[in-house]
Formats: sequence, structure tokens, C-alpha cells
Amino acid sequence: MAPPGAPRPTLDAPDPARALRTSEILGTSRTRSGSRVASLALAGADLVALAVAFGAGFVLSDAFRALVLHEPFVSTDEDLRARTLLFLAIALGVGAAFWRRAHYAQRRTFWDELHDVLRVLALAAFADAALVFLGKWYFSRLWWFATWALAFVLVPASRTFAKRALLRLGHWSRRTVVIGTGPNARDACAALASEPLMGYEVTAFVAPPGRTHEPHQALDGIDAETPTVAFEEPPERLLDRLGADAVVIALEPAELNANRALVERLAFRGGDVMLIPPIRGLPLYGMDLAHFFRHEVLLLRVPNNLERGGARFVKRGFDLVCASLLLLALAPLLGWIAWRVRRTGGEAIFGHERVGRGGQRFRCYKFRTMVPDADRALADVLARDDDARAAWTRDRKLKHDPRITPVGAWLRRTSFDELPQLWNVLRGDMSLVGPRPVVAEELGRYGEAARYYLDVRPGLTGLWQISGRSDTDYAERVALDAWYIKNWSLWYDVVILAKTLRVVREGRGAY
Repeated sequence: MAPPGAPRPTLDAPDPARALRTSEILGTSRTRSGSRVASLALAGADLVALAVAFGAGFVLSDAFRALVLHEPFVSTDEDLRARTLLFLAIALGVGAAFWRRAHYAQRRTFWDELHDVLRVLALAAFADAALVFLGKWYFSRLWWFATWALAFVLVPASRTFAKRALLRLGHWSRRTVVIGTGPNARDACAALASEPLMGYEVTAFVAPPGRTHEPHQALDGIDAETPTVAFEEPPERLLDRLGADAVVIALEPAELNANRALVERLAFRGGDVMLIPPIRGLPLYGMDLAHFFRHEVLLLRVPNNLERGGARFVKRGFDLVCASLLLLALAPLLGWIAWRVRRTGGEAIFGHERVGRGGQRFRCYKFRTMVPDADRALADVLARDDDARAAWTRDRKLKHDPRITPVGAWLRRTSFDELPQLWNVLRGDMSLVGPRPVVAEELGRYGEAARYYLDVRPGLTGLWQISGRSDTDYAERVALDAWYIKNWSLWYDVVILAKTLRVVREGRGAY
């Protein structure tokens, strides 16, 4: 094995110790028949899911009528036949819409694909109801509702199952070569590794001309032994030797400008070629793209999503509706927790001053998780424990905090201690999703990103909480909060809330 720090070998001077690893990924690119099999399998999975939803919807609605409403569903054979043929036409239309939107040919991230799937199904459900009404058939609203409620669950689930099966059979995975070895390439690989169902398996890094092939950082989902090679032969021949099914061009700004001819040459190679421009720090979601006729100029209009009055109105309305429903649904749990906390001495709920939108101060409510007189207990711990003092200075948290009561430890692990903040949401101090609320002295640690924090309401949950919570360092927390604010959308709020439920259930990174 090569000693640590040794340069990685190029293809023209291979290291014998790495020859086997490189040879494992050599070979010809997969044939197009595999892509056709995958496309047909995904389309078939969607149609089967819709058919199951239609049949199961009828059974469930019929059972509900018989057991609850005590009235049978009466319809003529002609109406049932017409209803079945209409739904078949709707299902084929849904499949055609997915095909036209390249769902069966291009790889998409899970949440972006789910968003598109739900939009198409919502339009199909509306069209189904409208056509049944216009056709004046006997219309079972229960059957319609059950069918499309099941479709919203079964179609995404069947796709996920089909992709996993295709990955096991080798029809969905693509050997992916990344052009670049710098930070942009590492970010690209981390992003691909976070979406395993896209099927992009990074098998090699290629250092661009003029750059030494530095060892890439080990990433989750990326083999630490993935070879890094150099352009010592024509790119087409190199990629064929590496058996590349997909190519990701992830160069740094100076490298991209210096290698424009190489990028054009790779584009002419055909196949799955992706360019990841180095635009870290810019808002990405909702960015408008425009071309100029006859000019090689690409215009990207940078959005500020939460600056729009309509977006703020939608977000506030979403907060009010969801917080009200959650408070009503969780009222028994909130009462029980308050009773348990009171038994440890002191009040059940306390308010701590935090900084809100525009720098306004507000009382952020939580269930008490610490012993009474916790400030003095903290001062004693920090005075006698250097490690605890360093951890507190760095993160404003202690992993093994002696002030926390047994019921408080459970509340923190489940994040139930933060449920009273639903009242803050109703009051308008906070939002369901947003940056973590901070005290005044913490705001200075945000640096230039403080303007993002002050532009929105802090959140009960947020991107930081679903990305490791207390296991992420403060700099990463600030970066995640800034990314959320720059790229806000209502759909991302829904995604973060859904991911929060999983994080709370697993108790990851909570203390």
C-alpha cells in the first residue's frame, strides 16, 4: 500500500497496489437496453399503483358505506364500465405526463420528484372528478376520495420499491465519473451520495488538466479507495476505459474558464453528462433561467423568495393553520407533560428571551427540563470543569449536563420540550420552520449571515435540526440556516416538517 501522503497514480504510470481497484471499474458502458428496461419498469410500477388504488378505493368505500353509513353503493353495470374506462384513460394520461416530464429517463432527487408526482396526481384527480360530473354518471364521492388518497401514497411507494429492485438487478445504477477534485467536486459527490435512489455510483475522479490529482476527502457513500486519475489521453478514450455511464463536470471557477473546450468536447460525447457550476452561496430554488438568441450568455435571475409579500402571506397562513391543529391535537399530551414537570419542582413552562425577526426580542417558551436554580448549577460546573467550559463556549450546550432532570432528558431526546413554542407560532414570534432562535450574544457568531436570520421569524424546527441537530458544529448550523432562507419554498417547509418527525423518532443528535 502506498504510504500516506503519496501522490495518486495517473493512468500512464499505475501503482501496482491500486491496479486491481482501477481494473474493477474498467469496461464498456452499459447498453441502452438497461435504460429501456428501467423506464418500462418504472412506468409499469406507476400504472399498477394506480390500478391498485382504483380497486382498493372501491373496496374501502363500499365497506365504509355498508358498515358505517348502512347504505349500499348502487350503480348500473354501464356506469361501472364507463367509470373504469374513464379511470383507465386518466391513468394512461398520468403515465404520459410523467413520460413527457422525463420521469422515466432522467434521475431526480427524491423530494423534487415527489413534489412533481403529487402535482400531476392532484391535476389528474381534479380532471377525474370533472369528467365524471360532466358525464352525469352515478358518482361515488367516497370511491373517488379513497382512490386518489391511495394513489398519493401508492405511486411514490411503488416507484421507490421499483428503483430499489432495479438497483439490485443492476438496471438503474450508473457508473459515474466526476471531472474535478476540488471543493465543488466534493460537494457534488456528497449531494449524489445523499440521494442513493438516483443510482449515480461514483467510481472515479479525474483531475482536470493543469491540476495535480489531490486525494479527495472521504465522503458518506463514496468509497475512500475510489481512484483519482489524470487526463493523459483523449477524454473519450479515458471515459470509455473507465466505463463511464454518466459524467459529472464539477470544476472550480478558474478551472471551468480554462477548460471550456474540454467541457464542450465532453458534451458532444453524448449520454448522461451533467455540469455542476460553482455557484455556492447563491439562492438556487426558484432561480429563473433565460437564454439570449445567438449569444453564448446564460442569464440567472437571483430570487429572494421570502421578500415577496405573497410568499410571506402563504407561510404565515400555513403556520397559523398547522399550529392551531397541532395545539388541539396535542392538548392531552401537553397537559400530561406539564403535570410531570411540575412534580420536579418549579413551574412547568419557562420563557427565555430570544431574538426574532427584525431584531425584536420575544419570550421563547419551553417545558422546563432543568433543576430549579439552574444558572447557579451551570456556573459551578463551568468553574470546575475545563472541558465543559470549552464545550459551552464553543456550542452553548453541554453533552452531559448535570442540570437536566430525568424527565427533562426524555423531553430533550424527543424534542417535546419545545412543543410550547406552538404558542409562539400563533403569536407571530416564530414560524413552524425557520432558523433556530438565538439569544442576543449568539447573533454575533452569524457574521454576515446575521442579515438572513433577522429577515425571517425563527422556527420551531429547521434545516439544522434535521441535519444532525446538536452533532453539527455552529458554523454548519449558520450555513444551513442561511441556505434555508435563501432557498425557501412552502414545499421545503413540508419536507423539513416530515423529516423532523423521523429525526425526533430516532432521537439523533439531541441533548
